[in-house]
Amino acid sequence: MTVLSVNVNKIAVLRNSRGGNDPDVVRAAMTCLRAGAHGITVHPRPDQRHIRAADVLMLSALTQQHGVEFNIEGNPFAPPREGYPGLLELCEQTRPAQATLVPDSDGQLTSDHGFDFDRDGARLRPLIATLKSYGCRVSLFVDAGNPDIAQAAVLGADRVELYTGPYAEAHAAGDPWESLAVFADAARRAQAAGLGVNAGHDLSQANLSAFLAHVPNVLEVSIGHALISEALYTGLEASVAGYLAAIAEAENLSS
Repeated sequence: MTVLSVNVNKIAVLRNSRGGNDPDVVRAAMTCLRAGAHGITVHPRPDQRHIRAADVLMLSALTQQHGVEFNIEGNPFAPPREGYPGLLELCEQTRPAQATLVPDSDGQLTSDHGFDFDRDGARLRPLIATLKSYGCRVSLFVDAGNPDIAQAAVLGADRVELYTGPYAEAHAAGDPWESLAVFADAARRAQAAGLGVNAGHDLSQANLSAFLAHVPNVLEVSIGHALISEALYTGLEASVAGYLAAIAEAENLSS
């Protein structure tokens, strides 16, 4: 069964807009876990626009206490700066179950493309090895159309996370089928290389079931923006429950 990891970045955005500790990121994560989420995801950035290093430490403790997976996303090439010790340092301190490497820059509003392995592979290889020495499973953010997805396995990664923004756009436009075929092919190519497949970005209750029903053996979906946005109307526990129901529906459709 596909597992749901809730990204709590947007809770931190709201908190940081006012200062203080309200809303409380840890309390929000606890609510998600109480509702049945299988794990928690964070994506700390060097500019500290949302999740901060202190949040990472507290959420690591929370996920360990509850026996669920903690997934830290980030750009492994971004150097440390005041308040941000760097992705590898955070992973060394917290030993998350998974480190998801993403090629985003400071100026990006959100992650919107995967790695170019021809350009980045040589730099990624030793960083992947270091993260695995910390006990982390390593996933690389990739575009579904990347013809070299199998290269992630050669570099030492355990999984890839398919960037699902293009699928979400196609679904919203009313014609997701060609995009679904591209993603299904990408998943099969990754799995043939021995890689596990995760997925994330702009997945929502509206488009999740169709994606999971057509893209084989997705191990994990990481969802934040849509889930937190929907929670403003329905409540956080109800929003998490809706995603778990969408995952179950996809299981029924594909069985």
